[in-house]
Formats: sequence, structure tokens, C-alpha cells
Amino acid sequence: MRHKNKSLALLSIAALGALAATQAQAATLDDVKSNGTLRCGVNAGLTGFSAPDQDGHWTGIDADFCRAMAAATLGKSESVAFTPLTAKERFTALQSGEVDVLSRNTTWTAMRDNALGLNFTGVTFYDGQAFMVSKDLGVNSLKDLNGATICIQSGTTHELNIADYFPANNLDYQLVTFDTPDQTAQGFDSGRCDVLTSDSSQLAALRLQLKDPDSVTILPERISKEPLGPVVRQGDDQWFDIAKWTLFAMLNAEELGVTSDNVDEMRDNPPNPGVARLLGKDGTYGEQLGLDNAWAYNIVKQVGNYGEIYARNVGADSPLKIDRGINALWNDGGIQYAPPVR
Repeated sequence: MRHKNKSLALLSIAALGALAATQAQAATLDDVKSNGTLRCGVNAGLTGFSAPDQDGHWTGIDADFCRAMAAATLGKSESVAFTPLTAKERFTALQSGEVDVLSRNTTWTAMRDNALGLNFTGVTFYDGQAFMVSKDLGVNSLKDLNGATICIQSGTTHELNIADYFPANNLDYQLVTFDTPDQTAQGFDSGRCDVLTSDSSQLAALRLQLKDPDSVTILPERISKEPLGPVVRQGDDQWFDIAKWTLFAMLNAEELGVTSDNVDEMRDNPPNPGVARLLGKDGTYGEQLGLDNAWAYNIVKQVGNYGEIYARNVGADSPLKIDRGINALWNDGGIQYAPPVR
């Protein structure tokens, strides 16, 4: 019955997606400009991706992506209204028009991209599903998890990944589901399960919430590909392009060495044609998107390039200190890659 209910829920979301696709707003940019605010759906609280600090200021890669879109479209990175959403709520909120963009550590999959009336716009963070256990268990591999009780967030790809992986490897398991990441961490910390599973980046964040972060370890295996990225509604190609090129601008800026500190100098005295095109000194690339030609300049000046955003939120300058790994640029050993502005 559990699987039947889940299938019915997915069908309901898909039906709403089909309706959203046929009724898509073809002028999201006009609505955003009219409102003077970009409405962004985010995680209710995931360190490194989207979470309010003690002053209520939203931080994280996903929050910064929304600020970058606001800088590109409105010229003001802080013109964002953040809407915290659970995993169950996120797609419906976007489909119904409650938010203009969903930037909520969401995995790009075929069903989500093809059947919900939505478009994924790129990958802001390449990840994979991992497992965290107490060091006292003496577990060193997923092969040691036969019969384990696993804390997991409902409405995520993680449930489906486990349903694929564990039976295929002759491992028995029992799930304990929760609605939010914080609840999964609390359940794990209170002993309701042996294992906590999520994207490896999310586990790094949730680990910091535990009573004794040093008492746990994240196992080395990854059982899935989890390309995380922003999502928009189908039916508005202009808005789709703006979301894509917001990410591409940040990646290209890092590759070209353009930072929030040197962007003014780079704009006034472009060292090469690539920088001149990116920063609006050559060509009409902003106008082609329906934006000011300073769109990419505003992104970098007000929010930063991809490397800056990564470092302060999840990388070396953050409490998580997650290595760039495959999220490094293509010319530095990673797979992050953006089409050129030309």
C-alpha cells in the first residue's frame, strides 16, 4: 500500500505538471519586473545551500543563485523573496506559480524534467547519495549495513535509490521517514535509526547539527548520481534562458578570472575579448535575454563568480569545507563547464 500511495502522489504531481505546462506563464520576466521581486523556493534550512542565519538572512549556494538571478533581472541581488519549501511541497509550489524559480538542492531526473511541466536549468552542485553511521558501530562499508534501520527524508530520490541498491546487493533494511532534513538528523541523533542517508553534501551539513559530530563517519561509497540544480516552469523559453545563463555567467566568470573584487577593473579594461563580452563591453548578449547588457557584471559584482559562491558556502571558507572535487572547473580537474558568451 505504501508504494501504491507513493505512485498515486507522483501521478498527481505529474498531472499538475501537465496542466502547468499548458498554462505556463510566458512572461515571467515581466511579472518579476512588475513585482520588483524574484520569488525563490528554497530549502527550509540546509547549511551551505539555503538556510537563514540568526538575523534571518538567507545563505547558501541555492540562495545565492537566486540573488544572482535577481541581480541579472532587477539589478539588485537582494530583491528576492525566499519561500522555504519541504521536498513534498517544492514542485507544486513552482507548478502553481507560487515561486518564479526553485533553487532547493533538487536532483535532476528524467521524470522530473519530462513529466512535471518543469525544466532543469543546469547543475550548481554535482553530488551523490551517501550514508552516515556512528563510529561505535564499527561499520566501514555499505556491505556491513544488512538489516540496518535508515533515517531518510520522504519525497526524495533517496528512497528510490535505496529500493534499487539494497535488494540488488542482498541487503535487508527498514526506513524511518521524516519530512525535513533537520528531523532526519534529530531522529538519527536520538537513536531511532542506525544510519542517516542523504546527498553527501547534506550529510556534511547535518553532521554539524549532531550532539557529537566527531562521533560519526560518512561511509566512502556513493550509490547514485545527484546533479543538483535550479528548476523553472516549462513554456517560458526566455525565463528558462535567463536561469541557464545566470549559472553560465558565474562559471564563465570564474574561468576568466573575473571576481567580485576585480570586476570593475575588468569591465573598464577588459584583458581579452571573452571578458569584454561577458561584462557587456562588447556585443548585446544581455539584450538578447531581455536584460540590461550589464546583467553578468551585476551578478559578479553583487554575488560573485561560481568559485566565490562555492568557497564561502560549502568550501574552504565555510564550516563544511567540502573539496571542489568534480565541482571544480573543467580545466582544473572537474566537470563544471559553461558554454561561452560569444
